[in-house]
Amino acid sequence: MAEEQRDLISDRGSGVVNVGATQRSALGRRAAFSTLSILVALLIAGQAVTIYFIYQQSGQISKLTKTSQTLQLEALQRKLPSSAKPVNKMKMSIVDTPMAMRVLPLAPSAADMDMAPPASNKTEDQVKHLLLQGDPRKVFPELKDNLMGNLKSLKKTLTDADWKAFESWMHKWLLFEMAKKPRLEDRKEVPAVKVQTKCQVEANAREAQLGQFRPQCDENGDYLPLQCHAATGYCWCSYKNGTRIEGTATRGKLECPDD
Repeated sequence: MAEEQRDLISDRGSGVVNVGATQRSALGRRAAFSTLSILVALLIAGQAVTIYFIYQQSGQISKLTKTSQTLQLEALQRKLPSSAKPVNKMKMSIVDTPMAMRVLPLAPSAADMDMAPPASNKTEDQVKHLLLQGDPRKVFPELKDNLMGNLKSLKKTLTDADWKAFESWMHKWLLFEMAKKPRLEDRKEVPAVKVQTKCQVEANAREAQLGQFRPQCDENGDYLPLQCHAATGYCWCSYKNGTRIEGTATRGKLECPDD
């Protein structure tokens, strides 16, 4: 009888233990499911917040883009001369206008191309006229100082990129000018051609002709006071220019003054 009671008590204890274990397992599954549900809900909420933030940023970017395009169009309007600004066409919708058309400058009109002739025939005025025909909006500064002063004034009116391009052009121009002028040591000396006097020309021209009179010249190329003809034996006095002094011709001994 006592053994049956112990077995009964043992069976009841094991049943209570099994029921407790089953309840704990069910509670663990419920807790895990609740935790997973909370994580999924947080993930969905985070994605929703992210999408909402991106939507707001997209709207702000679109507004900034439109504002930037409006500022570019207003800057382009300010650069145009008053006669070239259309009244109605400048108010077109920015959204419908392509970006390339908003950035590129407008082509000059026919009225701008039909401008006044050059102020004069100077190269400067002719070049200005040609440049204004290509772009009537070009502006030329007043340069009335010396070279260094004009360059300083010009640098203030140009952008950094334009000034760098101008410096590059000046460097190429300087190389071109240096190439046109050879160095002094490369120049060959050309011997000077000595000009002969009348006496020297006559003396050299009759050198190969036998029996012809050949005048005698001094160191300066002038005629000597005493001139003699070797073929006839006559001598006479002469001026420095070769004119014979009348009445001095003789075959005898003759003395002529040095003047």
